[in-house]
Amino acid sequence: MFLLNGYIRVYTGKGQGKTTSSFGAGLRAVGAGYNVFLVQFLKSREDSALNILKDIDGFTIERYGREGKLKGDTLPVDYELAEKAFEAAEEAVFSGEYDLVIMDEVNVALDQELIDVERVLGLIEDKPVEVEVILTGRYAHPEVIDVADLVTEMHPVKHYLKSGVEAREGFDY
Repeated sequence: MFLLNGYIRVYTGKGQGKTTSSFGAGLRAVGAGYNVFLVQFLKSREDSALNILKDIDGFTIERYGREGKLKGDTLPVDYELAEKAFEAAEEAVFSGEYDLVIMDEVNVALDQELIDVERVLGLIEDKPVEVEVILTGRYAHPEVIDVADLVTEMHPVKHYLKSGVEAREGFDY
């Protein structure tokens, strides 16, 4: 299938739902006959949603993250993994194979200066017009927000995790 105009979407903020929203957009796209590429920056933890997504024809997933990576705990391998993730996204955007490219947690990789914002802006500017790109993660860079066509900020109003409840498999990851 061929999109007439692929937009740039940003899902950011401190609230839950950024990755989940991108997964939903990907499922909707695949359901309409489009091909989706999901690249996850900084993620290695198990995510039960991926158990289903990985088996869906037209939904390709690549993950680049180190187990236990925390903000401020940056090792040389984190730069290498972020570079590989960006290269995978770049290849997918220009391959002609994918209609939607999801760059999950790229905003956090930018915030942690694992990749340069100019590279992300260049990718956005140079992408084929028919490719849609979703960038997720907290701390969206102001320049990325400026060039986006759609920006959604997830804002937590109330969350059971704040009361000491542990994240639950199948619901929170």
